[in-house]
Amino acid sequence: MNDSSMAHPPLHPAVAAALESGSTKVKVAVSDVDGILRGKYLHRDKFKSAAESGFSFCDVVLGWDAHDHCYDNTRLTGWQHGYPDALVRIDPGTARQVPWDRQVPFFLGEFVNPDGSPHALCPRQTLKRVLKRAEKLGFTVLAGMEFEWFNFKESAQSWAAKQGVGPEPITPGMFGYSLLRMADNPDFFNALMDEMAAFDVPIEGLHTETGPGVYEAAISFSEALAQADRAILFKTGAREIGKRFGIMPSFMAKWNQALPGCSGHIHQSLSDGQRNLFFDASSERKMSPLFESYLAGQIGFLMEFAPLFWPTINSYKRLVDGFWAPVKPSWGMDNRTASFRVIAGSPKATRLETRCPGADINPYLALAAVIAAGLHGVEQGLKLSAPPITGTNQGAENVARAPRTLIETTRVLQHSRVAHDWLGDAFVEHFAATREWEWRQWLDGVTDWELKRYLEIV
Repeated sequence: MNDSSMAHPPLHPAVAAALESGSTKVKVAVSDVDGILRGKYLHRDKFKSAAESGFSFCDVVLGWDAHDHCYDNTRLTGWQHGYPDALVRIDPGTARQVPWDRQVPFFLGEFVNPDGSPHALCPRQTLKRVLKRAEKLGFTVLAGMEFEWFNFKESAQSWAAKQGVGPEPITPGMFGYSLLRMADNPDFFNALMDEMAAFDVPIEGLHTETGPGVYEAAISFSEALAQADRAILFKTGAREIGKRFGIMPSFMAKWNQALPGCSGHIHQSLSDGQRNLFFDASSERKMSPLFESYLAGQIGFLMEFAPLFWPTINSYKRLVDGFWAPVKPSWGMDNRTASFRVIAGSPKATRLETRCPGADINPYLALAAVIAAGLHGVEQGLKLSAPPITGTNQGAENVARAPRTLIETTRVLQHSRVAHDWLGDAFVEHFAATREWEWRQWLDGVTDWELKRYLEIV
């Protein structure tokens, strides 16, 4: 007679469905520090055991940069540890099928310690840490993310052959909200809308933006963790879909000095599970005191988290006057020139749009940053003292401009008591080290700007 106490618990329905799908394999992925999905196929038999007890994944994923160069300045992972395996736990709630990959079952995972506790350096776990604290405060965080991105007639091979110079946009000119430009690549446009929906990444709106080959997509509102999952899958999925059409999407913050950059706006509201806690019908602005404290937290402290939503050297090239990206921590009522755009009016629609981030974000970390800064304001009962700006930053003349380099914001993050409190000492130390590494790679690089400026003349 079998001892039922020794049997494994029943399989999660999503795991059972994947095993019964007829597919011999399952695709799994985790986020690295830069928000790049790293993954593999697992045979269905291996997936079954992985779903029950986790699977091993080399911790170099948390110890190298976007081009697989290992950091030389990190403590918790590195050559000094020999890059051992770390444990990844599959989240059954992320189950979906990949429409453009033969409907293969797909799951996201997250790094955990051997005892099952959250891994300090895992981006998804970092967001969950912030959301757990929100839950203790009695809040469910709802969020929606928007991405602008350029699309080029390139492949990995053609781009390598061009040696990083002269990508060809799929359409010419500045033509935002253009039905005509939508018709230039209708198969790609429809595939994004339809296949993302089938991938459980529903797109609320998709249109062309101002710039050659630029699109913008708004991902449907959801709870914050699901939104971050959708966002990271959208960025990867857009690239994978694009390959079928000879198109290379780019979420680089600013690829051309003369053109607008690419944003990654984040909409947020707090709920008690029943109602939008940001809405107050009795207030002149329809903003609740809770909303005002949340906004005050972002105005006062979001810049201390800046490397989490401006994570690359290039992020700061987007922060120039006259190109839509806000350059000061200002707020306004339905004002797109402000960093913090308050959208208020109805119980359903009232929310905050944080317009600082670029499209180059790691969605888990950017969401963790904006929510942590906002909830810090709530915990501290901060008051909204600054008046809203009008026009183009009118009223923000005395507000300090955002830093223009990654190393400046990294130094602020390192010394931020608020960031250490919300994200944990180990994460802040590690992430700051990765940004210092990125800065050093930039310092050592010789750019085409330098060649054009100095080669002949100096």
